Amino acid sequence: MVVALADSFFFDVDPNGARSRVLGFLLISFAPFLVVAPAIGPAIDRVRGGRRLIVQAVAAGRILIQLLMVRFAGDIVLFPLVFVALVLQKTYTVSKSALVPAVVNSETELVEANSKLGVIAGLAGVVAVVPAGVLQIALGSKATLLYSAILFGAALYFSLGLPEELAVEDDRPSAANETDMTPGLELGWVAMLILRAGVGFMLFHLAFLFRGRSDDKTLLALAVALASFGTMLGNSIAPRLRRVLHEERMLIVALAIPAVAGSIAAAIGGPPLGIATMAAVNFSAAIGRLSFESIVQRDGPATNRGQAFAQFETRFQLGWVIAAVLPVVLDLPAQVGYALVGAVFTFAVVNYVLGIRATPDAWLARGGERSRPPTG
Repeated sequence: MVVALADSFFFDVDPNGARSRVLGFLLISFAPFLVVAPAIGPAIDRVRGGRRLIVQAVAAGRILIQLLMVRFAGDIVLFPLVFVALVLQKTYTVSKSALVPAVVNSETELVEANSKLGVIAGLAGVVAVVPAGVLQIALGSKATLLYSAILFGAALYFSLGLPEELAVEDDRPSAANETDMTPGLELGWVAMLILRAGVGFMLFHLAFLFRGRSDDKTLLALAVALASFGTMLGNSIAPRLRRVLHEERMLIVALAIPAVAGSIAAAIGGPPLGIATMAAVNFSAAIGRLSFESIVQRDGPATNRGQAFAQFETRFQLGWVIAAVLPVVLDLPAQVGYALVGAVFTFAVVNYVLGIRATPDAWLARGGERSRPPTG
């Protein structure tokens, strides 16, 4: 779909153009969460048939949307169709995260399962975009959209084999409820919010820093490519980290890497270190996401996970948008932006470590065992 709509308003955002248009893009990127959080999140938990049925319905819905895009490829109707597609994408993301515990044998497998899903998604995106590009060049956007409908058909077929899992219990809390949140969840979502904010900030900070240069497109393409590679690398090594580190310690590592990278880039400067900082932030965000999802699946109730993940994802996307707005509205010098990244993540590391040590669950970060220590 991205390839087919590459020339549309949704994906043709030029940092050299008006800043107001970039702000419009940021608003569109956040808008689907306004639907997912208050409406779709609870529905995921309450629908008869469980989250498996939601995944199947999303796949079927995406087939229909892609076919409608073929019909209205050059019409204004395409815009609401893209919006619905984004909402369905976020619905799948939430449903997938809520469904993962039903397909693993123990809590220790959660990080590995989330990691495999992340790696598979990244590889599938790379593999799928090659024939999409060929079809786009040879036959046009309609052929590319039909190709995507076929892929969603395959997704629907394989989703029929997903296992059944728990339905919602109205009297049970959500992992995202402030009053019912464990210390690990409370500290974890704040850490993840900062990581996602860092991703949004660095993307637009570099986009505006590079504009006007003779090699601006090359530098930005390199930054995006290395950031994507960093995300895939983070997804790949997270299970290995989990074998030696508890989820809370993984989050500490995830926060510490951008703190070091941003500080070094601020001290030395230059596009290469800026690109390296962006890659480091994306790498850390991947590790942090897998750690946090495992904490939610480990500490949160088995029911209401769809609602919890929808609420958390809304917070994270809002953090991404707010952080991305900063370099859009402020003309930040390169090293000031890098220093801001280093300072914010340094504060985040200190805050997280102190928070873990100050809670009754501090032994989790030290020992990595789920059973409570003896009292008395």
